[in-house]
Amino acid sequence: MNIFYHFGRYFLLMKRAFGKPEKIAIYRDRIFEEMNSLGIGSLGIVAIISVFMGAVITIQSAFNFESPLIPPYAVGVAVRDSMILEFSPAIVSLILAGKVGSSIASEIGTMRVTEQIDALEIMGINSAGYLIVPKIIASVLFNPILIIFSMFLGILGGYVFGLMAGVVTDYQYILGITYEFRPYNVVYALIKSGVFAFIIASVPAYHGYYTKGGALEVGRSSTKGVVYTSVLILAFDLILTQVLLV
Repeated sequence: MNIFYHFGRYFLLMKRAFGKPEKIAIYRDRIFEEMNSLGIGSLGIVAIISVFMGAVITIQSAFNFESPLIPPYAVGVAVRDSMILEFSPAIVSLILAGKVGSSIASEIGTMRVTEQIDALEIMGINSAGYLIVPKIIASVLFNPILIIFSMFLGILGGYVFGLMAGVVTDYQYILGITYEFRPYNVVYALIKSGVFAFIIASVPAYHGYYTKGGALEVGRSSTKGVVYTSVLILAFDLILTQVLLV
């Protein structure tokens, strides 16, 4: 029954956060601050992970596609579809859940235990909206950009390392990544990234907002936020795949 309690309290918090918005000008400034903190600050780790994911998929695909019945350009097809359909939207979102999610939960949790949230309430500010909504909007707006960035670097990394390892030629790889390309796959990936972005921002914020105690409890809230966010990303990955692709 504890899970239903948390689900109910989570939805009530989201209703409170979006139900009484503050001034648009305040949100606009905070959204840009959060985009810089949560989005631009994640470019480096996303770039590194994407390049190496693309390289590993290329080499593994070339190793497994040794049958003469499989055309050489299948390596490019495998890298393209793997990065677009799953690795960029799902795996990168899981990484962001650890980096961004822990940051959000720790920040809001620290504000709770140091009574900064209570001070906002005393001043008549909707603390849930002021603290959580800009993070959600910034994450939903910037996460798809990170995912497109990841797709590009993953495919580029596969190309570069595939040529360096000698497992695929320039012509074969380019033919593979362009062969029967479906633009809907990118739309599908961006829809998933938007849903995952909402989860990445809102679930850790929930755990941080209801933190009680001191520094130890802030750490526990951060851990819970990351764990539950990761589980929900995997669950919604399955649900969205069933709904959008099947």
